[in-house]
Amino acid sequence: MAEGTPPAEEERDPHDVAVDTAEQPFLEHLIELRSRILRSLVAVAILFVPIYYYANPLYEWISAPLTAVLPEGSSMIATQVATPFVTPLKLAFFTAIFVGIPYLLHQIWAFVSPGLYRHEKKFAVPLLVSSILLFYSGMAFVYFLVFPLVFAFFTTVAPEGVNIMTDINQYLDFVLKMFFAFGLAFEIPIATMLMAWSGIATAESMGKKRPYVIVGCFIVGMLLTPPDVVSQLLLALPTWLLFELGVFLARFIEKREEDA
Repeated sequence: MAEGTPPAEEERDPHDVAVDTAEQPFLEHLIELRSRILRSLVAVAILFVPIYYYANPLYEWISAPLTAVLPEGSSMIATQVATPFVTPLKLAFFTAIFVGIPYLLHQIWAFVSPGLYRHEKKFAVPLLVSSILLFYSGMAFVYFLVFPLVFAFFTTVAPEGVNIMTDINQYLDFVLKMFFAFGLAFEIPIATMLMAWSGIATAESMGKKRPYVIVGCFIVGMLLTPPDVVSQLLLALPTWLLFELGVFLARFIEKREEDA
């Protein structure tokens, strides 16, 4: 066989041949997508019920980084009539999504995987697992490191004579926004590796764009975090370091493909 000639049909993996030959109608794809979405919604609903039962203790845990640094005599408040009911409901719903992320990603994987070659599946499974772990790592990072520093900073810069009383619903919105921001920021190595694997960009080309990436990290940190230097740095710096990690892993992937 001449160099560069694709392997004959009988020399290819039977699974890869089936992927190329089996084509489902567009309607069947829509039916399959609907099934995956319905399963995901059912899973979130199932998780929601027990989580809502423990919504109040869960909110106490979520608000612990703030209440730990509030001045003596200060507390959180509810400024609207329905807030004491709506806030635990919202917390339970988003917690169900956070907890169900592995299953939700599994449904996405089950929808996409029939169209992947065997070598692509071997590469995609570690990416799926690592993306879940990185997202949860981002949430843990913001809860255990960012929140204590940011809330301590906010409470110390309040003007003299101002009582700090945060609305429980606004606090929850702030916390959810930070969880999403840091969770997605920690996915940067996965995105970088996917760009290198798919051929959209090379590790060298991404490395040359480093100055723009650094500026972009600080812009994103400015937009997604409160208007203080501490939280902006705590998002921008890890984002930049995770980009560097992604470029390093992209070089490793390219080297393995060259050696293969």
